[in-house]
Amino acid sequence: MRVSARAQRIEPFYVMEVAKAAQTLAHAVAGSAEPMIFLNIGEPDFTAPPAVAEAATRAIADGSTQYTQALGMPALRERISGWYAERFGVQVPARRIVVTAGASAALQLACLALVEAGDEMLMPDPSYPCNRHFVSAAEGTAILIPTTAQERYQLSSDKVRAAWGKKTRGVLLASPSNPTGTSIAPEELRRIHEVVQAHGGITLIDEIYLGLSYEEQFGHTALAIADDIISINSFSKYFNMTGWRLGWMVVPEQLVPVIERLAQNLFICASTIAQHAALACFEPESIAEYERRRAAFKARRDYFIPELQQLGLHVPVMPDGAFYAWADGTQAATRLGVQGSWDLAYALMDRAHLAVTPGRDFGTHEPERFLRFSTASSMDHLQEAVRRLRALLA
Repeated sequence: MRVSARAQRIEPFYVMEVAKAAQTLAHAVAGSAEPMIFLNIGEPDFTAPPAVAEAATRAIADGSTQYTQALGMPALRERISGWYAERFGVQVPARRIVVTAGASAALQLACLALVEAGDEMLMPDPSYPCNRHFVSAAEGTAILIPTTAQERYQLSSDKVRAAWGKKTRGVLLASPSNPTGTSIAPEELRRIHEVVQAHGGITLIDEIYLGLSYEEQFGHTALAIADDIISINSFSKYFNMTGWRLGWMVVPEQLVPVIERLAQNLFICASTIAQHAALACFEPESIAEYERRRAAFKARRDYFIPELQQLGLHVPVMPDGAFYAWADGTQAATRLGVQGSWDLAYALMDRAHLAVTPGRDFGTHEPERFLRFSTASSMDHLQEAVRRLRALLA
């Protein structure tokens, strides 16, 4: 069977390949003194709070399960609009908000609406692999620009200006970022957008971890800068609804009918049950619970990263959001007699029953140096992981 060139351009998602190997080993060691600890997948160990789950159950019981508008339920779009006003002090009209089948659908819609064959989108290296694959699926090309710890592993306006070429369509950023957990300073993001505007390009930013910001200087939406910035968001991370597959995007008003037409044809609508459930995310008791959980994620970060540093797994930049640690594994690989982060990840899996993610997924600039640890797991698991790492690396 002939496979399309488009499909062949999409690289494997290596984090899932490592996850499959970890799951296989997990079954073998399930009854041992050291069962597998998973610090490889970016999924909160928390699930939807009671009010959200009850809203979903109620929607099913009431028969509220039929298609919604392609743009999403008006009530949910209004709630999201209110969230921007209350949380970030930014007025985002509901008419500019499109509810999607996860942030993945939002990114797909944005790329299909704005990227032509041959267009190039500038992205930082490292960055989340699926984001560049959305560009590829739209017949564009992701141009990865190496970044440094001094730049917080984010693009700068100077690098965007220097890299802009005849085929450049815009930038695709993420703040906070996966895998580094670092954000773009608002003043630098404004300068980046000015460069993009000067070239008539688009600024597309993934803000799915924005609710999990821990430092006031970074916890601001890009939508405060300009109305022509396109922001992608999700109910998966801060709102702990990963498998519900629900997200949203905020687009300039003139782009709404274009996105609507694409969404009608590609998705019809996001899950109706998930949309009804998401209405309850914004109730005061739910927000209070999410804030308790955000504090728990911060406490995990504050415990785990200093422990990694002491073990020689240096984290060059303290993450200001999300739940990741981007750690240099060079010293640990030498200690264990292996080459690079890929072999190091498998060594930790085999010798410590600890699943982590090697850097291969996240770019081409020094991926062999870095591992991504997820701190989305429980504090008990993180403490046990540190104990095992200490025994292995000390």
